[in-house]
Amino acid sequence: MIHLNVGDLYDRAVEFYRDRTAIEFNEIRYTYNELGYNALCLANGLRDLGIGKGSKIGLFMKNCPEYLFCEYALAKIGAVRIPLAVLLGAQDHIYMMNQTECDTLIYHESLSDRVQSMIPNLESVKHFICISENPSGVVTGHHRLQTVIEEAKPHKIEERIDIEDLVGIHYTGGTTGKPKGVMLSHRAWVYTVLMEILELGFGWEEAFGYFTPLTHGGGCLILPVLLRKGKCVILDHFSVEHFGMAVERYGITATFLVPTMIYMLLDYPELTEYDLSSLRNIIYGASAIVPERLKAGIEQFGPIFTQLFGQTEAPMILSALSRDEHLVTGDPEGEKARLSSAGRPAFHAEVRIEDDEGNRIARGEPGEIVVKCSNVMSGYFKNPEATKETLKDGWLHTGDIARQDGEGFLYIVDRKKDMIVSGGFNIFPSEIEDVLHEHPAVKSAAVIGVPHEKWGEEIKAIVVLEKGSKVDAQKLIEYVKSIKGSITSPKSVEFWDELPLTNIGKIDKKAIRAKFWKGKDRLVM
Repeated sequence: MIHLNVGDLYDRAVEFYRDRTAIEFNEIRYTYNELGYNALCLANGLRDLGIGKGSKIGLFMKNCPEYLFCEYALAKIGAVRIPLAVLLGAQDHIYMMNQTECDTLIYHESLSDRVQSMIPNLESVKHFICISENPSGVVTGHHRLQTVIEEAKPHKIEERIDIEDLVGIHYTGGTTGKPKGVMLSHRAWVYTVLMEILELGFGWEEAFGYFTPLTHGGGCLILPVLLRKGKCVILDHFSVEHFGMAVERYGITATFLVPTMIYMLLDYPELTEYDLSSLRNIIYGASAIVPERLKAGIEQFGPIFTQLFGQTEAPMILSALSRDEHLVTGDPEGEKARLSSAGRPAFHAEVRIEDDEGNRIARGEPGEIVVKCSNVMSGYFKNPEATKETLKDGWLHTGDIARQDGEGFLYIVDRKKDMIVSGGFNIFPSEIEDVLHEHPAVKSAAVIGVPHEKWGEEIKAIVVLEKGSKVDAQKLIEYVKSIKGSITSPKSVEFWDELPLTNIGKIDKKAIRAKFWKGKDRLVM
């Protein structure tokens, strides 16, 4: 077992790469020494406010260099970070801060009005710290983060941090009910970083572009860059134009995107006007990708894609599909199979496929992925029942249904809770969605189960058509039926202008289902 903590990893990068650029944000640059200095001053300034080991700190900010200062500083003093995704609503933030008994909230000045609206409902927050260039813009009674740094001394921190101490409580989005607080230890985070370096193709001196929120997946990929003498290029938003300009301007060599971002790039003809020649690694994950669109991405950008599969309970990585394994060979069936894979289990991750009774399933048969690995969570915060259900004898029950082939490649069929049960048959929506996406008229599709008196649930497809395309619903049904058979073909199709997305860019099936299950006591029949 490795006994380094998260602060140790930051210290190592600062010690080794001192005067090199660690962070670039617009026209601002910070060296590794400056990253270390700002974090150490912030750590001491927080201690002066009475914030220390075990304190719960909410981080409510857009992508900015200060996020790295905070993550580093909190790790050094043993405080626990609670990242708050900007795109979530106030009720979610209030719930998360109240449940964790959060005592401090660090927020960006652009979010000040939202913070003010939440304050009457926050039960435990004592300190509010605002990231603001202008001191006069800080609310009376709130601290300014830059002033906290400026007025503190960079005294060495000697706090004893055990690897099982919590480094963060990260909330799952969830498909039903309240979000669950995933307790992540220093041990879990350190092993996540090491597995990412080993499996995701990180090179030395990467210029890594952060287009996704640092409070979410992007933040999991900071230390792999810094430990390899790289530069964190922080971007405050994503658009196809901004992506092209940023890659060209900063010479970005690697980045992390969710599939919907990749689709947007593929649908933007003017992207060829930008110089993207520096880009050598597009890491993607967080939701399933359509094999046909992935193939189009490889044909347009080249063999530069790396897939990760993981979840909040085992941050970012349980399996990976390397760039070399993203094959476009001219064999349509072979390509489709490989490009629909989530790769092989990552080094150090022991993976099994089990049925509902906990029995191991033969290769090629679908079952739940269960995993034992050192990057697995400690449990759900204040939720022993859910913890007991998910962690059994040291094994994490992921809730993801997959098959594993003879070479060890995993093929995610669907989320266990997303499975449609119709007439006693288990039906996995992603398989139907993949077929629909192969139809030339279909731009995007989501398949759900809707109530049916006889069968329990009936398969419905929600489809967005390519611009200018037309196709009859019955024709689409017959198309799927010819490939998948009658049992797993949609019984109805609706055409929508667009599909709702979650705050991290996944198709929001919860929102789609709501229309069809309204008034029902249960979300399954």
